[in-house]
Amino acid sequence: MDASTLTKLFSLHTLLLLLHQSHCKTLTAITPSLPMHDGDFLISENKNFVLGFFSPGNSQNRFIGTWYKVSNQTVFWVANRDRPINDTSGVLSINSQGDLVLHCGSNSSSPLWWSNMSRTISDNNFNTAQLQDTGNFILRQRLSNRVAWQSFDHPTDTLMPFLKLGLNRRTGLDRALISWRSKDDPRPGNFTLRIDQTGYPQQFLYSNGAPRWRGGPWTGQRWSGVPQMPNSSIFNDTYVNNQEEVSYLLGLRNPSIIARVVVDPMGFFKAQAYYGQWSDFWGAPNPSEQCDNYKFCGPNSNCNSSAQVICNCLPGFEPHSLGDWNLRKWSGGCIRSPGASTCRSGEGFVKMALVKVPDTSQAYVNMSLSLKECKQECLKNCSCTAYTSADERNGGKGCLQWYDDLLDIMTFSDIGQDLYIRVDAATLGTYELTAHSTEKKGSPGKWLIGLTVSAGMILVLLIILFIMKKRHRRARPSATPSAAHLENDEPGNMHQDLEYDRRTSDLPLFDLSTIATATNNFSFINKLGRGGFGSVYKGVLENGKEIAVKRLSKSSGQGIEEFKNEVTLIARLQHRNLVKILGCCIEEDEKILVGVGVGRMGSHSPGNYPSPLAGP
Repeated sequence: MDASTLTKLFSLHTLLLLLHQSHCKTLTAITPSLPMHDGDFLISENKNFVLGFFSPGNSQNRFIGTWYKVSNQTVFWVANRDRPINDTSGVLSINSQGDLVLHCGSNSSSPLWWSNMSRTISDNNFNTAQLQDTGNFILRQRLSNRVAWQSFDHPTDTLMPFLKLGLNRRTGLDRALISWRSKDDPRPGNFTLRIDQTGYPQQFLYSNGAPRWRGGPWTGQRWSGVPQMPNSSIFNDTYVNNQEEVSYLLGLRNPSIIARVVVDPMGFFKAQAYYGQWSDFWGAPNPSEQCDNYKFCGPNSNCNSSAQVICNCLPGFEPHSLGDWNLRKWSGGCIRSPGASTCRSGEGFVKMALVKVPDTSQAYVNMSLSLKECKQECLKNCSCTAYTSADERNGGKGCLQWYDDLLDIMTFSDIGQDLYIRVDAATLGTYELTAHSTEKKGSPGKWLIGLTVSAGMILVLLIILFIMKKRHRRARPSATPSAAHLENDEPGNMHQDLEYDRRTSDLPLFDLSTIATATNNFSFINKLGRGGFGSVYKGVLENGKEIAVKRLSKSSGQGIEEFKNEVTLIARLQHRNLVKILGCCIEEDEKILVGVGVGRMGSHSPGNYPSPLAGP
């Protein structure tokens, strides 16, 4: 090949490159005269969100979607998830009818995707498309400023702040989250999160159309099956159920926080916040929690992972098949005990505390009734099997009643609703006699807890006196914290205070990043349980050492002084049957204890982890 030919080829390559670069631009809007080509980007005004063409993971297919600008390729909405483009010729434009259309090259007559907005919108030729500061991609009339179409009405796998999940009863639009097929394939996957409208609305996670996990109905401050929600320092949610809609809106206590709820391709529903990387705050189903599986124990039974036997029949019921039950085949559930009469024969109700209420698909609700009125109405109807408050706030209001089998009940350790089960007179008498006997003799649990707490307080006081005496002997003017220092919990002072205590307890400091990596960013999959002041996680350090991590809840009320006392106390009370404390962490408002438990972490269930890190 001669020099002249090489020069011509080089010039042609340069020209093509310049032509391609001339198409790559950053847009603030898409208009009928200004389409968006592959390589262009639409940026929100606050610079937090981006809309553009992308290829997920190792895929060569091209999709158009929106993602977080701070987190590359964390896509939360995809337009053409069913119909990918196999090259870079994609164009997103506004057609003559005012719709957004996605097509390849100049072939606009066969769009791969379009917005299909309502034809009641007039003046379509003046539509413009923009990416809002919430991440919502909208098609708006330029003259009336009316929103003709929005991506938040058609979510993919992610619930964003200001995006409503649920049904618009006026238009029939039902917004649900559908997982990706895989991390490389945004086509609709096997898992769907939605608010089921059958009976009294409740949240469900479906696997291939079948219930996988039930979040239950809204209790006024949380989903019945998600006890972690009220303790969240990040989310501030809103639920609406009226003639216009039934919807759940994800809110943030701090608007500067980047957070989301996502259904991943593996079928896990997770609430996450972004701090350089995504961290899980709560989620479901928990892979180590059998009770999270829908109807795990069958009808008329209760699932309690902390009990010696995980499945137990409800009061007044017995196993449908005793043989299967003894073999721990619980799916057949329980039936009313033979011969038991629960109709105008002295029957009553037994309270079950701290539960996820039964499936409300066949439940009856009356928000005007009090709990007392709810009981009377249920007692008058012989078919009523159970009742509870529809709203658990302010002592309870509204009435939920069941008239059939009670499905998918689960007991929690600390937060749950009270459920009242209809029982015959004999069963009621047995429970009342047990309760009376317990009150008369006194509860062993209460005096044992009181004795333990008292002994613990005395022990802590003795240790504090010992430490203070030791410090007094060794104190140096430059090393003794001032009174103002002890009263101030500023982050800088926390580190200085901990340095002072570390000389006494000889405990090393861990970096927050090290602990986050070891616990998979405090993933709910790593969560072992919840105890005094916070949650306990299992983790693995870079050297392979298995650890237990107690993460103090920011809303627990425990201050830096209490935390330091706990660090010093546990560090000095090493025992062969307890954990060995490796160190602690105070960083970015986090207060964390790190230890090594007896045996392997995986050998203990979340509710029974034998570690003082779990607290009382």
